[in-house]
Amino acid sequence: MRVALYVHCYFPDHFYGTESYTRTVARELKALGHEPVVVTATFPSEPAQGALVERDSFDGIPVIRIDRNVHPNAALRDTFHLPALRFIHERILRDIRPDIVHVCHLINHTTALLEVTGRLGLPTVATFTDFFGFCFNNKLDAADGSLCAGPDADRANCVACAFFAGGKDKGPVQGLLRAVVPPVVARAPRLAPADWRGTIAALKERPGHLAAAYSAYAGALTPTRFMLESYRRSDIRVPLDLCRFGIDIDRAPKPERTGGPLRLGFIGQLAPHKGLHLLLEAMKSAPADALSLDIYGDERMDPAYAGEVRAAAAGLQVAFRGTFPVERMAAVLAEIDVLVIPSVWVENSPLILLQALATHTPVLVSDVEGMSEFVENGVNGFTFTKGSVKALYGRLEAFTRDPGLARTLSAGTRYDRTSRHMVEDVVAFYDRARQSGASA
Repeated sequence: MRVALYVHCYFPDHFYGTESYTRTVARELKALGHEPVVVTATFPSEPAQGALVERDSFDGIPVIRIDRNVHPNAALRDTFHLPALRFIHERILRDIRPDIVHVCHLINHTTALLEVTGRLGLPTVATFTDFFGFCFNNKLDAADGSLCAGPDADRANCVACAFFAGGKDKGPVQGLLRAVVPPVVARAPRLAPADWRGTIAALKERPGHLAAAYSAYAGALTPTRFMLESYRRSDIRVPLDLCRFGIDIDRAPKPERTGGPLRLGFIGQLAPHKGLHLLLEAMKSAPADALSLDIYGDERMDPAYAGEVRAAAAGLQVAFRGTFPVERMAAVLAEIDVLVIPSVWVENSPLILLQALATHTPVLVSDVEGMSEFVENGVNGFTFTKGSVKALYGRLEAFTRDPGLARTLSAGTRYDRTSRHMVEDVVAFYDRARQSGASA
């Protein structure tokens, strides 16, 4: 089977979640005797390519890369529908001649891709790894920092996200404006500043346009029950299957260790939505010698935030370890007693969570549904109230009171699903989608 895998970006030195998923699917498809071809893009913010469409390979898998510098987003509407891309997608697909098209992320390709696959009669499926299909910011993160239920009837909450985002830290004036202005301009865009009106029109169009375009999908996979149910509650009517991510890592038991502080670990982006500042604040309430923390992340991504967390770490047993090759993940996790993921946004089955579970590393995570469904409190870790330093410290205190708790939890911590398991399910999903298309 020849499979065209569409993803937003795909570079050897990038390891974003969706990109890693695509790389894994491609690699396992090839191992199973199929013919994957990755179609991706260079973001307009990245160095331009030598040609509009370039071809190379990675891990022996053909990669076709579109240069979005040639067709950048001039307005919000271009982020979800850019007709100029139609001819590029058609040329590429006629060249690949795939048996099925698997969209791992639509951004950078837009619904122009689905128009082309529909016109060419190509069976098309998707993996939904975020909320792009019905959420303006992809994250279900409302303008005030709360969990969003999706676009309201007037799209006023989408307007709030576009023009008044900032959570609770912008002060009462911002909060008042956020409450009053979006409903008014969403219903009567002519009352908005002139330079807002194009964006408001696109925000009002976006949910309906994507819902109609997604009818091209024969089906879609989601890695979490939370995401599956969120899409079911939206206006998008696509048959959905749960397909957990697979993890390939050394699953050896965690090395024995005696004495010393509880070794916490944080692995991820050094950015406010990942919540590292909450963990550092919680650690300040613990006895000085009870906890240590190793932080793995690139301080160059958000230098201002990196400076803030470095300042917050002063006086604590904290080490900033930088980044490491993904091949060292098992070795890094072997040195951690408890992995902490204190995110303040809606995570969806982050790979580092599954990697920790697979290496028998207990976890301490925010109680967002895309993570909490993997955690059984008191068995493989604990959840705590998102954004609450007090709740996070309460969980840390349990470990400081019982020095053997981390070892006990490690014995019950596991995640057995591998990439091969996942991709065998993906191939079965392809077969069902193709049969459904043939009988339609």
